Amino acid sequence: MRAATRLVCVYLLMLTGCASIGPPTVVRDRFDYVAAISDSWKRQTLLNLLKVRYTDAPVFMDITSVISAYSVQGDISIGGQITPLGRNGDTFTSAGAAGQYSDKPTITYQPLSGDKFARSLMAPIPVSGILSLIQAGYPADLVLRICVNSINGLENDYGGAGNPRAGNPKFRELTTLLRQSQAVGGAGFRTKVTKDKESVVMFFRPSSGETEPLTRSIRELLGLDPAAREFSVVYGSSPETDAEIAILTRSILQVMIDLASQIDVPAAEIAEGRVYSPQRTVEQQQMFPPLVTVHNGGSPPENVYVGVRYRDQWFWIDDRDQQSKRTLTFLMMAFSLTEGVPAQAAPVVTIPAR
Repeated sequence: MRAATRLVCVYLLMLTGCASIGPPTVVRDRFDYVAAISDSWKRQTLLNLLKVRYTDAPVFMDITSVISAYSVQGDISIGGQITPLGRNGDTFTSAGAAGQYSDKPTITYQPLSGDKFARSLMAPIPVSGILSLIQAGYPADLVLRICVNSINGLENDYGGAGNPRAGNPKFRELTTLLRQSQAVGGAGFRTKVTKDKESVVMFFRPSSGETEPLTRSIRELLGLDPAAREFSVVYGSSPETDAEIAILTRSILQVMIDLASQIDVPAAEIAEGRVYSPQRTVEQQQMFPPLVTVHNGGSPPENVYVGVRYRDQWFWIDDRDQQSKRTLTFLMMAFSLTEGVPAQAAPVVTIPAR
């Protein structure tokens, strides 16, 4: 009798200790999936830079949804037989338990193709998006060096096998001045609405002892009206008046081609003609130093920022290389500036993880 009572007490305690499995999975799954998706995004970006470097076609696969379904089933049974004193028979008790747990995540992938591919990779980055990044605090020289071909005719450096260009020293000087002006609050950007039309303008704040020489130099390099305070920012290669700033932006594909040209590859593959060798003079290297450094070898060291295996070689970015990490992260963020909704739904591949 006492044994049966103890089993009943244990059973009641188990019932009171039961709780939903949902809340604990939120803390675990959210961070686990964020870490996994972030790592795969970095590896996909680096891999596609390598593909472009080797004149291969980049392929992007977006993760559109992650669904995790959990279920827990349990059964507890208690039984027994008690024979009164003075009668023949057996006294026994029995207990049993059974449980089942299942985890069935479903991850949906969508390849970037068709109209969305054209919008995301081949369309020029909107001027307003670039200026918004600068206004949000991204360094002006980094944003303009990566995303812009020219500003008022001053050409940026551009790598790649198809149409390499040596950058104008005045472009480098301009971006440096804009970065310095950004740091002291000399120049700014804002959206202006006129006749139901939005436009972006660049303005110079009232000059002070610190900003005056920067503002004057920027005006001279861009050929701007020395008396004007605001200037319309338009997309194009050259301005129509001295009250305009014409910015010719790059597409994401152009950005990738330029950054890919800065990746180091094995010398043997260059000698065999498997990959092109960018031609840059020492002066160009000093004026427009590489924004990303990718190492290669038989195996990556420990604690790399990101590494991928491609063409029987390992390529990686060192975790201590802040410049390269910042550039790769910026490239990943830049995709959002050109994303558009495709006119026709792209094919969807759903692979249940087992």
